[in-house]
Amino acid sequence: MAWLKSIGAWIKAIGIAATLMLTGLSAWAAEPGGSDWATSESGKVRLVSAATATGESGQLRLGLHFKLEPGWKIYWRTPGDAGYPPKLDWTGSDNLDTPRPSWPAPHRFVLSGLQNYGYVGEVILPLDARAPDASRPVAARLAVEFLACSQICVPQKVDLRLDLSPGAGQPSAFAHDIGRFAALVPGDGRRHGLTLDSAEALGGGETSALRLAVSSTERFDAPDAFVEAEEVAAFGQPKVSLSSDRRRAVFEIPVSPGGLLKPLAGAPMTVTVTDGLRAFETPIQPVPGSAAPASAGGEAPGLAGMLLVALLGGLILNLMPCVLPVLSIKVLGVLGHGGGERGHVRASFVASGIGIVASFLALAGLAIGLKQAGAAVGWGIQFQQPGFLALMVVLLALFAANLWGLFEIPMPAFLFNRGGGVAHHTVLGHFLSGAFATLLATPCSAPFLGTAIGFALARGPSEIVAIFTALGLGMAAPYLAVAVWPDIALKLPRPGRWMVGVRKALGLALAGTGLWLLSVLMVQAGGLAALATGGAMAAAVVLLALRSRLPAAARSAVGACVVALAGLALAAPFHGTAGSDGGTGSGGAVAWERFDSQTLARLVSDGKVVFVDVTADWCITCKVNKAAVIERGEVASRLSAPGVVALRADWTKPDESISRYLASFGRYGIPFNAVYGPSAPDGIALPELLSEAEVLAALDKAR
Repeated sequence: MAWLKSIGAWIKAIGIAATLMLTGLSAWAAEPGGSDWATSESGKVRLVSAATATGESGQLRLGLHFKLEPGWKIYWRTPGDAGYPPKLDWTGSDNLDTPRPSWPAPHRFVLSGLQNYGYVGEVILPLDARAPDASRPVAARLAVEFLACSQICVPQKVDLRLDLSPGAGQPSAFAHDIGRFAALVPGDGRRHGLTLDSAEALGGGETSALRLAVSSTERFDAPDAFVEAEEVAAFGQPKVSLSSDRRRAVFEIPVSPGGLLKPLAGAPMTVTVTDGLRAFETPIQPVPGSAAPASAGGEAPGLAGMLLVALLGGLILNLMPCVLPVLSIKVLGVLGHGGGERGHVRASFVASGIGIVASFLALAGLAIGLKQAGAAVGWGIQFQQPGFLALMVVLLALFAANLWGLFEIPMPAFLFNRGGGVAHHTVLGHFLSGAFATLLATPCSAPFLGTAIGFALARGPSEIVAIFTALGLGMAAPYLAVAVWPDIALKLPRPGRWMVGVRKALGLALAGTGLWLLSVLMVQAGGLAALATGGAMAAAVVLLALRSRLPAAARSAVGACVVALAGLALAAPFHGTAGSDGGTGSGGAVAWERFDSQTLARLVSDGKVVFVDVTADWCITCKVNKAAVIERGEVASRLSAPGVVALRADWTKPDESISRYLASFGRYGIPFNAVYGPSAPDGIALPELLSEAEVLAALDKAR
């Protein structure tokens, strides 16, 4: 029987141990002053109190305690572009006035250009509450709805129960933690030595922005600013400039595309400024500010450097493929001066340079007008308009016919410069050739050009005019150089019969450019419209070629017929229907999918590597990138590999979503390419002219 007694003793010991374990688990689950944990895949949440009882005053300090798993986040009271904050329902509570939550300073999360504000890891939302009758117990019943996000977002709802007995209580185990997070709730800034110096409203329409100047008694480390203006505007990520001693910060906070509801000046809003564990919150009503960007030191650096960038971009634009179709105008302009007069060479090349600069100033005026009207602006967007394409086809056809010797445009005698009985090209002709070269150059983007254009279009009218003037001077630099050293042109062979062949060959180049523009017109206005425009101008050229063979009485009608055909060519696109959007397909080396911001965000959240190509049928640099880099060799192989998705955004026709996407990177022209991935959720912007090494490096970095 001894062995039975031994077994009985073991059973009794196991029972005692089990009882102790259950008691310990119960104490862990619901310590005095805390509710049970509510758990899920995102983490756990409970309701806690700083005291174990109501106390004599009935004033309570509660806390909503979140412990999130790694990679999960919840949202601040203003969630940003997506999500929603925790919603608290105290229905069913007894002897408890509705608690008022406080919000510790948030963190910023950026994914695919979307701005979100919230918390990761652990956070306690302090809750100030009151028991109306301190002599009675408090029964707190809280239903919490919140959104927890990681790779996916999961709406959750938990029910929490916390009972506090009346009478004097002791500080609970949660008192310190509640106090720790209460210290992170932004105050007026005095405790942290933070002061708001000014709040200004800049710009207007889609270019509106908020500028804040903040001073600190300590050095800034990584300052950030969050603007709450629900009925006024939604804001993007601020650009921060620090003074040399890092004790003054200037925030320039742009309005998100499409996010402006009313003008910023005078509108009430709330600003929260953070810097590590320091933060302050204050209501503001911005006053109108100057358009010029201000740095933390009160200066406006950047414009002088950007003017140099614009000069380089304009100069390099001469080497871009978009300018090659108008090589005929340039070549004939140079060849026509062989053995000529020094004064005429100078005047003609100065006129060409002025024509280029004047065209850039006209583009600047157009950009300013579109911005003031709230329309999208960008480099080369006139090629999105069928009417402009038809006009360019008409001009190219007439220029080609002129080079082929089919007709001459009679000019008033006073427009000619005569020397030795020889009528030279008019100064007006050289001016127009420079302007025409500029118009046909706009579908191209060059190194430095996109940076300069983005800087200008993101700012006010004065900066736009300054940058576009510098671009024009850069593109005109070769002409102005010849004007300074005219012997370059004078040493060329004298014009002769040999130039007839050159004119015919260069006329073919212009005709080829016209056919390319017709292919773009087909996408925008449909095949019938493109056929009508092209057919009308082909008929006009044939008429001009046959004019010399027609009876003398009929020749006078040829000009009227050509004008009528040109009118038909210009009118046809306005009666056409849009062609297919294009932009996707698997006919090439890469299987493209159609771009949209939601698809991009989903793919990035799924851990995919994404290559975005913003292109257009009228963008020659885009086609060069595609043929030379994107759809050949190792790059095409990588873009077709598992886990990599290629998205194509077709900007051939106006598309507001693509315009906003470009603006999010400070770009207003194409080509534009970016690579996203787990290591680059915000995207890596690539240069205008791609190389295989740069694309592959970006793909590796994003992965």
